[in-house]
Amino acid sequence: MRNRLTAAMVAMAVAAAVSLTVMPLAGQAGRANPPAGGAAAGQGRAGAAAPAQPAGRGAAARPATIAGKPNLNGIYQAITTAYWNLEDHSSTGLNQFWQLGAIAAIPAGQSVVEGGTIPYLPAALKKRQENQAGWPKTDPEAKCYMGGIPRSTYMPYPFQIVQGNKDILFVYEYASSNRIVHMDKPSEAPVDSWMGWSNGKWEGNTLVIEVTGNNDSTWFDRAGNHHSDQLKVTERYSLIGDTGNLQY
Repeated sequence: MRNRLTAAMVAMAVAAAVSLTVMPLAGQAGRANPPAGGAAAGQGRAGAAAPAQPAGRGAAARPATIAGKPNLNGIYQAITTAYWNLEDHSSTGLNQFWQLGAIAAIPAGQSVVEGGTIPYLPAALKKRQENQAGWPKTDPEAKCYMGGIPRSTYMPYPFQIVQGNKDILFVYEYASSNRIVHMDKPSEAPVDSWMGWSNGKWEGNTLVIEVTGNNDSTWFDRAGNHHSDQLKVTERYSLIGDTGNLQY
């Protein structure tokens, strides 16, 4: 069973609202007739050529809805600096990796946290400072561990949504991780895990996912922002008009 800690033992309290735009890979957005096999190569380039269709087979029209709900099927990637730091951050050189030149630099970015900063308790703030001092060795990403939720969504790697009539599958390139979003009756995680336990529902045209059963080994970003095993993540995915982009 999950380890239930009392409120006094929770490592930190987070009241963060993260808002990101998640882009589809080229060949997917705004196409009534997407290429067979999903997205084409050439991420981020408008008008990328679609691969040729097999002889004798026409491209099947992409349905706008599935079982009356928006069709979110596709391969996406977040365009953001949040994977470096959820909070405001200036551009910084990684002096310990000076041999890499301009590659070894952190790009500046704005906070995606409601209120600007994560409201850490004192002990948790000290833990973040320890994480930062030991980076990258202390970062689970450097060990190729699964990213967890929400981090896996805005890491600089693509992910795929596979939507059917019932449960929804999320597949991530990083660490070959995945998770199932249970769309029927909500259920409790049998055990805490890296990717947590996802229960989903539709609120109008928005897919709402609550992720519980998280272990305390994942981080939110490369800046050492972290959480306890009491973390509960509420995600919201919705299409932005007919652009093919997702608001997350």
